[in-house]
Amino acid sequence: MSSEYENSLHFGDNLEVLRKMQPASVDLIYLDPPFNSNANYNILYGTKRGGASQAQSHAFEDTWTWGRDAQRALEQTAERHLEAGALLDSFQRVFPESDMMAYLAMMAVRLIEMRRVLKTTGTLYLHCDPTASHYLKVLLDAIFGPTRFINEIVWKRYGAHNDSATYGRVHDTILFYGRSDQFPFNKQYEPYSEEYIEERFRFSDPDGRRWAEQNLASPNPRPNLTYAFRAKNGVTYEPPPNGWKYTQERLRELDDTNRLHYPAREGGRLRLKNYLDERLGVPVQDIWTDITVIGGTSPERLKYPTQKPLELLKRIILASSNEGDVVLDPFCGCGTAIEAAQEVGRNWIGIDVTYLAIHVIEGRLVKAFGEKIKKTYQLFGQPKDPDDARALAARDWLEFQKWAVFMLGGLPKDRAGADGGIDGIIRYHRVGIEQPNRAVVSVKGGLNVGVDDVHKLKSVVKREKAEVGILVCLKEPGAAMRREADSEGEVGPASRKVMKLQIITVDDIFKRHPVDLPGMIDLPEAVPSTPAFDRPKRGKKKIEGQTEMLLPIKGEKPGEKRRGNRPIRIVDIEVTRASHRKKTK
Repeated sequence: MSSEYENSLHFGDNLEVLRKMQPASVDLIYLDPPFNSNANYNILYGTKRGGASQAQSHAFEDTWTWGRDAQRALEQTAERHLEAGALLDSFQRVFPESDMMAYLAMMAVRLIEMRRVLKTTGTLYLHCDPTASHYLKVLLDAIFGPTRFINEIVWKRYGAHNDSATYGRVHDTILFYGRSDQFPFNKQYEPYSEEYIEERFRFSDPDGRRWAEQNLASPNPRPNLTYAFRAKNGVTYEPPPNGWKYTQERLRELDDTNRLHYPAREGGRLRLKNYLDERLGVPVQDIWTDITVIGGTSPERLKYPTQKPLELLKRIILASSNEGDVVLDPFCGCGTAIEAAQEVGRNWIGIDVTYLAIHVIEGRLVKAFGEKIKKTYQLFGQPKDPDDARALAARDWLEFQKWAVFMLGGLPKDRAGADGGIDGIIRYHRVGIEQPNRAVVSVKGGLNVGVDDVHKLKSVVKREKAEVGILVCLKEPGAAMRREADSEGEVGPASRKVMKLQIITVDDIFKRHPVDLPGMIDLPEAVPSTPAFDRPKRGKKKIEGQTEMLLPIKGEKPGEKRRGNRPIRIVDIEVTRASHRKKTK
């Protein structure tokens, strides 16, 4: 991948993005895909008021239930990889057209592309849970080769955990594979325990430096290192039976730098001072117990049930990449891997299918690194003009709603069941009024938007005691709609009156001032002072809810041939394909 495209966020289906990437362009891949664990997805994909997010629950059902998309993924796997295709055929005989088969088919077709974009020295970490880790390991063996397996890492997420009639489920599995047997590995360390320090480092110098004594004897017979050594304290020490561990010159150097401990009794052995502050710690093994899940009061917490700790990703990235390498997270969710890569000096590529995730990641980066971070990466897949926005609406209406509300400077409304006529809220302050005001946003699509929708918005504004109501339409509203909206009159101070009900179109969103709000805007939650036209990238909120990649984009543009492996271009991935429309069930 050209360095021109390193440090980039991609809004879209990761399979489509991966297929446009250059081969052998990535040093490290970390992926934390949705687990096929049959967990309580009302929690995993829940809203802040409880209950499932309709869009995400629908996506879960489509992704993990056998159907046309799963069958297509199975066929594409067989077309692209002989061994993986044969393996899935075998699985299909055991789990015919099951949810597990849908999960494995979706993963297989993507893992094939991930291996393709890895450099020869690249590595991959697949984060999963024990529900499907054994199937995924066999699948990775088929795609990478069984000799490319490096480690199975057990990450202990929790302490004691009450799982009713079973053993507590307290760990995840991380599968570590290499593209070849030549890969970077920088050993990581964890601190010594207090108990170990007290037991092992029992001695101290006058300045307080703690040290442990270490044997200076060679473990094997070394005639060339068998010599009497006269220390600077004037005492000559006879060699151990096997000789010294070091040459006479090295032992003299250690003595000159006060690294030798002289025995108190006559005939005792010299010892080396092993200082605590020079030790790196305990080398990290394949069971990780020192990094726990993010607590409810942690400042790192973004209220994502699947959020992983920053320290976990920093360990992986530091161990398996070097400064300046490219790290890819194709299911980047709330962006932990992205922040970790940025912090430790790696280039990064993040992909997610939800615009909400992209918005949250951008806000997270700004919070961690300041506004200047916006100039260091590129964003692909976001609508750049009204046609792109209409294509997004055709492909994924709920994502379009969120995008529209964000672009207007608001916060999308997320509640179970009906939305109550509210798709978003814009909070603002009027000059001289301490209490913040609100504008409610209703996003409407289709060809049947009319006067009734204006009536409904009037009711919502009254019910919510909002000052302004905004109706977003895909097409230009009719004269009757305009008259009905205008009949509500104006609100605001005499110096800054605006229409109480405002109708804007997709085209208006891309103008400098799409929404008129009374008085000076000061939005502590979401909105900066710059107009929407100047801020295609936003992110100052912590948004609740799952934003992992869930649902492949369905359909192909009629008559379009696949373009094969081409480098990513500065285009909106899939957003411009208006024929990509979700089918309702």
